[in-house]
Amino acid sequence: MEFKRKDLSDELLRELYTAMLRPRMIEEKMLSLLRQGKISKWFSGIGQEAIAVSAAIVLEEDEWIFPMHRNLGVFTVRGIPLSSMFSQWQGKAEGFTKGRDRSFHFGTKAHRIWGMISHLGPQLSLASGIALAHKLAGEKKLSIAFTGEGGTSEGEFHEALNVASVWKLPVIFIIENNGYGLSTPVSEQYACKSLADRGLGYGMKSHSVDGNNVLEIYALLSKVAKEIRSNPEPVLIECRTFRMRGHEEASGTKYVPQELMDEWAQKDPIMNYRNFLLDEKVLESEQIDNIEDSIKKEIKKELKIAEKATDVDIELHTELRDVFAPYKHIQVDASGPLRNLRFVDAVSEGLNEVMKKWDKAVLMGQDIAGYGGVFKITEGFIDRYGLDRVRNTPLCESAVIGIALGMSMKSYKPMVEMQFADFVSCGFNQIVNNLAKIHYRWGHNADVVIRMPTGGSVGAGPFHSQSNEAWFAHTPGLKIVYPSNPGDAKGLLIASFEDPNPVLFFEHKALYRSLEGDVAEGYYNTEIGKAKCLREGNELSIITYGLGVHWAVDAVKRKNIDADILDLRTIVPLDYEAIESSVRKTGKAIVLHEDTLFGGIGAEISAYITEHLFESLDGPVIRVASLDTPIPFNSALEKQFLANNRLDEALDKLKAY
Repeated sequence: MEFKRKDLSDELLRELYTAMLRPRMIEEKMLSLLRQGKISKWFSGIGQEAIAVSAAIVLEEDEWIFPMHRNLGVFTVRGIPLSSMFSQWQGKAEGFTKGRDRSFHFGTKAHRIWGMISHLGPQLSLASGIALAHKLAGEKKLSIAFTGEGGTSEGEFHEALNVASVWKLPVIFIIENNGYGLSTPVSEQYACKSLADRGLGYGMKSHSVDGNNVLEIYALLSKVAKEIRSNPEPVLIECRTFRMRGHEEASGTKYVPQELMDEWAQKDPIMNYRNFLLDEKVLESEQIDNIEDSIKKEIKKELKIAEKATDVDIELHTELRDVFAPYKHIQVDASGPLRNLRFVDAVSEGLNEVMKKWDKAVLMGQDIAGYGGVFKITEGFIDRYGLDRVRNTPLCESAVIGIALGMSMKSYKPMVEMQFADFVSCGFNQIVNNLAKIHYRWGHNADVVIRMPTGGSVGAGPFHSQSNEAWFAHTPGLKIVYPSNPGDAKGLLIASFEDPNPVLFFEHKALYRSLEGDVAEGYYNTEIGKAKCLREGNELSIITYGLGVHWAVDAVKRKNIDADILDLRTIVPLDYEAIESSVRKTGKAIVLHEDTLFGGIGAEISAYITEHLFESLDGPVIRVASLDTPIPFNSALEKQFLANNRLDEALDKLKAY
């Protein structure tokens, strides 16, 4: 291993050595504690210290870094108190996740470190989101994200690189190619000669570097960081290294040939660099001993602090409270004159009010800029707000949602439009594992709105007509809003942007141009989580939302039924108080939704009524939903599929009960 110091000072050379030695010695202590049962799991980065340390030292203090399991050097260079990390690894209250997540699955805004999830691609998109925020703000900053050679097989790796390249984002993607994805060797992970070559396919600069040579990595990262701060663009860097221990300690390394282990042991980044410093007389043996002694004392002292740290307080209220970021709705009543607007125009007006109020509101989606979106909701927006704030995206749903989450850390208010709600399946992981869980895990709120054109009755078939709100209602941490009329569409959309939590905003496509209603001019909001009783009655209650509201209104008029019609407006959180009030009054309930029957929202509401309001019931709770099949294209088949085809029968049955 050849070290080229060039013009680096002795002080920096010593700093790099100490920075690598500290995580190595901490790891050795943690492995001892693991054997003693004092920590539950460990992912070792022994042999890979040069990469994390170099990246963290090269970055400026206010630049974000997105590490993985084996990047302890990032945390130590950033100066996180060891006692806090020890508490994290022991699941104590003073840990960054309050015992809710383990290992390196934590972030800290104070140290500009973003906590990873186990799915190995998403952090690349999050780093791109921070990079986009830097670019929009005109800041000469960058971000760095790590992944492994196995992670480059994930779809999000390719999505993130593609979007970053198209948008010329100032981000460095580092691949730690350590030979194995758990036990799978690189020969079974990819067929290209070098992973750095993948950057070329996305039109970005790329490099392959000896990941065990700290001076080589430091020199390259310093050069690249300086260049992209002044000329924003993404760069891919492959660091060739080796994992000297198991994927995690329990898995061992029996699958690795011994000769390969022996070969890489000779390439140890710390041992070789130490010998270089001794040869160069940058360090003396006595100084090395002093550094080691100092680190040992630091570890011992910080462990004592962690040992005295408090255990997690098992407090139900706190657990439930922390699923969402705190937010108190401040009502803004409509004050402008009423106009008769189509549903689609009310949504567009809501977005326009949001864009006027918040300079950091950014809209992203496929074809939403010059074309105005497939439903023309953002038509004319680029003339008002420019291409920076109204952004066409590649067909990379997951990456764009991740970018939105990254932007939110920099106080942006991003909105992602799914061209059709069906397409959100391509971004599912980012929504249910990042947006939904991040506040509960380590306290960052995901201030992101995802608009979802949804529903049938338009003859669009199985991939453009699904009702998929129930996919997300089961995941704690997401708010789900579903208006049924133009006035609520505008007010609830504005409220969704005001709320600092992730909101999935469903808009029924069949209502876009078929439904008109009174909409106030100007800025107003409608509180999330509050249902509305649209029609008072005493015979029975119909609890519904979206297009189901209009089915219900039509049915009770035709059949002359004296019914309560409760428009939920919000699926999460549900307005249980309004449900109780209606059901206690009428004693009979139908839960109506367009989604398929099995596992739909109706099952949850029905169960709640049965469990909590049983003594008020004068008949069974009846669910009316669409068939448990994919939604068909043919109009006659679609009519048979949809829930309203069975509503009259349910009304007759319950009324006569």
